[in-house]
Amino acid sequence: MRKNKLSMGIAMLVFAFLFFPLVLIVVTSFGTEAAIKFPIKGFTLDWYANALRSESMVQSFFLSLRIGLLATVLALVIGIPASYALSRYSFKGKKLLKSFFLSPTIIPGIVVGYILFQFIVLSLGLPIAQGLLIGHFLISLPYIIRVVGSSMEQLDYSIEEVAWSLGCTKIRAFMKIVLPNVTSGIFAAFMLAFVNSFNNVPVSMFLSGPGVTMLPTSLLSYMEYNYDPTVSAISVMLMVLTIVLMIVIEKTLGLAAIS
Repeated sequence: MRKNKLSMGIAMLVFAFLFFPLVLIVVTSFGTEAAIKFPIKGFTLDWYANALRSESMVQSFFLSLRIGLLATVLALVIGIPASYALSRYSFKGKKLLKSFFLSPTIIPGIVVGYILFQFIVLSLGLPIAQGLLIGHFLISLPYIIRVVGSSMEQLDYSIEEVAWSLGCTKIRAFMKIVLPNVTSGIFAAFMLAFVNSFNNVPVSMFLSGPGVTMLPTSLLSYMEYNYDPTVSAISVMLMVLTIVLMIVIEKTLGLAAIS
């Protein structure tokens, strides 16, 4: 009984440690003072209006949203078949290929950003938007392969073989048998890759250019000269967007019924 109470107490402390910064951000976004302070002295929505009036913030938000979604979708298109091949088949160099796919998560972000800057911008000379898309695709792909691959490794492939024996083609069996059984893994991989892409700083900084800036870079530039609750307001709006996105995807994919 004492062990249960101790475990519960530790769990509560951990949850409080994780959620208190989020509560702090939400509360400070409504403060009336010109600097972020806690506790607040009053209530106002002016900082939300200020964030929505900022043309640079709005543009960088929609750019980050487009790049994040496109990069994640491309990573899903490439990563799901790759995860299937790595978990379903045994071949020479499989471990090396896995390590190669996961390498962007092992190398420090600033190194990845610099390498991509050298290759995409200086060597290939691609436009900024295309460079950002390629860069965010490369940093999103490892999360797709790791999470979806873990789901597929737990799948019993005998049910796929039964579908083959009943006359189902391999592609149809993959679409009708494999994918529905790893939907929760695909959802988790999508969210993890998208959030990582949307919040990424090193790659966004190195691949941005004049007039084309991702939201994390815009926020850092803004905080360099301003420390008002506008940053808290933007953070709250991003949290709400993430929660809404999770709910919409869960309802669309029917994950509640799967779990």
